[in-house]
Amino acid sequence: MDRTQLLLVGLPFFLFVSDLLQLFSPPPQKPTSDHQQQPPPLIQQSQTLQFPTTQVQKNGGIGAVGIGNTVSIDFCSSCSYRGTAVTMKNMLDSQFPGIHVVLANYPPPLPKRLLGKVVPVFQFGVIGLVMAGEQIFPRLGFAVPPPWFYRLRANRFGTMATTWLLGNFFQSMLQSSGAFEVYVNGELVFSKLKENRFPGEIELKDLVGRRIANSRVVDGLGASSLL
Repeated sequence: MDRTQLLLVGLPFFLFVSDLLQLFSPPPQKPTSDHQQQPPPLIQQSQTLQFPTTQVQKNGGIGAVGIGNTVSIDFCSSCSYRGTAVTMKNMLDSQFPGIHVVLANYPPPLPKRLLGKVVPVFQFGVIGLVMAGEQIFPRLGFAVPPPWFYRLRANRFGTMATTWLLGNFFQSMLQSSGAFEVYVNGELVFSKLKENRFPGEIELKDLVGRRIANSRVVDGLGASSLL
C-alpha cells in the first residue's frame, strides 16, 4: 500500500474517531461568576385616586350658563385683528358652553369711508392724466398743458408707481378703525377705542361671566315681581 492509498484510508478513519470523541465527551461547564445577577427591583408607581368630576368642573366652574346669551365681537378687519377675535371666540365657547359668539367688522366713521372711496378715483385719474394728458387737457379748455404735466410725463413710470403705492397706503389707513369692541347681550363690556389695548383672556372671561350673572339676577327679579 503506497502513501496515497494510506492517506485516503486514514483520513476518513481519523475524522470518524474525532466525531465519536466529541459525541461522547461531556459538555463544557459554564463559567460561574461570584456576583450573580439579581433581577432589578420593581418600582412601585404611586396611584392617584381619581374622583368623578362634575359637569361644572369640566367647564371651568361656569356650567351651561352661556345658553341664551350672545356675545358680539366687532373688530377692525383691515387691521389684521381677525386672529385675536377667533382666539377670544374659541375661549368663550369653551368657558361658556351654549353661548352664541358673533364676529363682525367694525366700520370706520363715515368721513373716513367717504375719503376711502375718493382715493381710487384719484389714483386712476392721475394715471390716466399721465398717459393721455395731451388729449385730455384740450378737451378741458387748455390749449397747452401746464408745466407740471411735462414734469410728471418725464418720469411717467415713477409717477404712476408712486401714485399707486401712496393711494393704497392712504386707503388702508382710512379703512382701518382700530376697534375691538365686545358686547354681551347688546351691552358694551370692553372697548379698545377707550382702553387703547386688547383684553386679556382671563379679563374678558371675567367681564362676560359677570355680565351674564347680572342678567340672570335681573331676570330672576323680574320673574319674581310678576308673581
